[in-house]
Amino acid sequence: MFERPDAGERAILVHLNLQYDQEDLDELKELTKSAGAEPVFVVTGSRHRPDPKHFVGLGKLDEIREAIAEHEANIVIFNHPLSPSQERNIEKALSIRVVDRNGLILDIFAQRAQTFEGKLQVELAQLKHLSTRLIRGWTHLERQKGGIGLRGPGETQLETDRRLLAVRIKQIQQRLDKVQKQRHQGRSKRKKAEVPTVSLVGYTNAGKSTLFNTLTGAEIYAANQLFATLDPTLRQLNLENGNSLILADTVGFIRHLPHELVAAFRSTLQEASEADLLLHVIDAAANDRDDTIFQVNQVLKDIEADKVPQLRVYNKIDLLEHVEPHIDYGDDGKPIAVWLSAQQQLGCDLLHQALAELFAESKVRRQCLLQPSQLGIKAKLFNYVHIISEEFDADGNTHLVFEIDQKNLGLIKNIETEAA
Repeated sequence: MFERPDAGERAILVHLNLQYDQEDLDELKELTKSAGAEPVFVVTGSRHRPDPKHFVGLGKLDEIREAIAEHEANIVIFNHPLSPSQERNIEKALSIRVVDRNGLILDIFAQRAQTFEGKLQVELAQLKHLSTRLIRGWTHLERQKGGIGLRGPGETQLETDRRLLAVRIKQIQQRLDKVQKQRHQGRSKRKKAEVPTVSLVGYTNAGKSTLFNTLTGAEIYAANQLFATLDPTLRQLNLENGNSLILADTVGFIRHLPHELVAAFRSTLQEASEADLLLHVIDAAANDRDDTIFQVNQVLKDIEADKVPQLRVYNKIDLLEHVEPHIDYGDDGKPIAVWLSAQQQLGCDLLHQALAELFAESKVRRQCLLQPSQLGIKAKLFNYVHIISEEFDADGNTHLVFEIDQKNLGLIKNIETEAA
């Protein structure tokens, strides 16, 4: 087996037009640059279906080999998912490191993760991806030791690696389960306090982190590259009408997001599925704007967040001609889209206005008297209302003053009847 380089910087890109699947070549170039490699040549072609052994035909394989020699490349990146056997066969034929699209995205995520949770999530995704590819580069360890005095315990190195890999995956999953419980507790507290949560979602590099920084004054990393930030950040945002909400920045989406990543980042993406509103940030100047909107909605469907109300935010309007910041309203008179530029801070006040209008539910203030024997009623009230004041008299009675959304009044009618 050939020696693999520690890192590949000069990359040959392979992009095929397939009848059943179309990937974006420009996106592959951006992904390659985001991973720290330099695309030096692109091999393109068309096939009805992939070759089961090498994905490409033998003629195209020779073309890739010639491009490697001519451009002194040390890595080949396919713009398609490859099976473990295809990766192994291509590497053997070309004597060079081969990475498919999913592996490339996983590598970028590994570079970007900063928090403990983020690193665990990326490691979990990488290990699940690697578990089917352990045989690559380890063929010299597949044979049992034989002969007198050389018989081992009966387990090959490859089997040992697989067993250790399974143990590590289980450990990481247990840790992430604890993190998910903590996130669930945090969301429960916010709901109990009647603080709505708004999650920023959108295609990677649409400007979510820049918009988040502009709205909240946070200083999370933002750059003109794919997957600049991975780790979720939550900040409180105060609106002009006196209401406040929690704004959550989430990982950017991409077409055909690897299943390993969707599974590993499920606890993070749950911030979107359990939000009260999604701010769908869109690159208004992108040529494939409609397609990216469709791809984001597909991922939202995968994580069961497609039923959450959306407010579209068309960002980067400074790159368009004759487009001023404005709000689009639906037939019901509610905002459905805001056009702005987060980097130039144009129209951000309109987004504040739209959010204030969407969360302008009229609150009703009520009061009630609870006797010492009615503490169970008090516990029920805490699930639906925001307590303004709580006082106790000499007889041990509790005087409560609370606020509740108009839409939730029906939920406490039975409770108020019990209190009376």
